[in-house]
Amino acid sequence: MEYVYAALILNETGEEINEDNVTAVLEAAGVDVEQSRVKALVAALEDVDIEEAIDTAAAAPAAGGAAAGGSSDTDEDGDGGEEAEAAEEEEAAEEEDEEDEEASGEGLGELFG
Repeated sequence: MEYVYAALILNETGEEINEDNVTAVLEAAGVDVEQSRVKALVAALEDVDIEEAIDTAAAAPAAGGAAAGGSSDTDEDGDGGEEAEAAEEEEAAEEEDEEDEEASGEGLGELFG
C-alpha cells in the first residue's frame, strides 16, 4: 500500500511519477524498496489520470447510494442522471479490466496482495 501512497504523494505535489521519485519517497519513509514493485507500479500508472480516477472513485459510492435508496435517476434538468450512468459504465469497464488483469496474472492486486 505504501507504494500507492508514494505515487499519490508525488501526484499531489505535482512531481512526475517515475521510478526514481517513487523510490526516493519510499526510502524517505523508511520502506525497504523492492525495485520490481516500483517498476510495476510506474508501468501500471503510465496511462492513468490519477485525478480522474480519484474523482470517479469518490463519485461511485454516491451513485451507488442513490440507486440503493430508490431515488430517481433524473435530476432537476431531467437529463436522466447522465453522471450516474457514466460512473456506472466506468465502474463496469474497470471491473472488466480487473478481470482481464486477474486472468493474465498482472495488475496491482498481484503486486500488493
